[in-house]
Amino acid sequence: MPEPIILVVANQKGGVGKTTTAVNLAAGLARRGLRTLLVDLDIQGSASATLGATPADDATDVAKVLLDEGTLDAAVVETRLPNLWLAPAGERMAVVDLHLATAYGRERVFERSLRGPLTQSMDVLVVDTAPYLGLLTVNALVAAQRVLIPVSCEYLPMLGLKLLGETLTKLRDRAGAKAEVLGYLLTIVDRRERITTEVEDLLRARFGAQVFETVIRANTQHKAAPSHKKTIFEHEPEGGRGREDYEALTREVCARLGLAPAPKKKAPRKRA
Repeated sequence: MPEPIILVVANQKGGVGKTTTAVNLAAGLARRGLRTLLVDLDIQGSASATLGATPADDATDVAKVLLDEGTLDAAVVETRLPNLWLAPAGERMAVVDLHLATAYGRERVFERSLRGPLTQSMDVLVVDTAPYLGLLTVNALVAAQRVLIPVSCEYLPMLGLKLLGETLTKLRDRAGAKAEVLGYLLTIVDRRERITTEVEDLLRARFGAQVFETVIRANTQHKAAPSHKKTIFEHEPEGGRGREDYEALTREVCARLGLAPAPKKKAPRKRA
């Protein structure tokens, strides 16, 4: 069985649509029949909340897995959406960075957690990360094969891209990371604002074909959907701009990854 593709959604600047993209891209991949696991590595746990997952106090979540250095399988739960699973963050995620600072092979604790049969039965892992370059995000980048970088149409997120690029280079050189940029995604696009055109022109001039053709247009439904604990596909009707944008992004991501709708796989049973 081929190993799953690990796609990390990252940008150290907050407010760029990172979690919105992680959740809706994961849902889009699942809608195409791909067994998809959304892993929430953000200390805010927004992706978990969007899918309505609030782990009980005694439940295993990603924070517990990383603190105990166990396997991610223990934290994986089914969602209401076919082909979509979730590994929820957990309230103790904020202290995981401190634990990782003293852990053996601290950059690869998350990577080691991915060896369970349930996780390995997936086609794609979509990993949402925190909006800073701490050890949690470093762990995600070391484990990744591809990185998707959302960039909102403002100047400050553009300035942070240099730091993220330098971090990826250092991780390849020093930690043997294999992550390559899958693409830069323009988000919160409003064609009525001149800054949108300026940022898009700068990004496409600098990164060329690495910038996705698809853009995510500014849309109040992206803010409304999580409040109803829904993805954009559940919240917005057919023809809605948010739904159309993430359908287009999903197609483009699949093309770049060489993914076609997969034949059905049987998931290993989790032991009670």
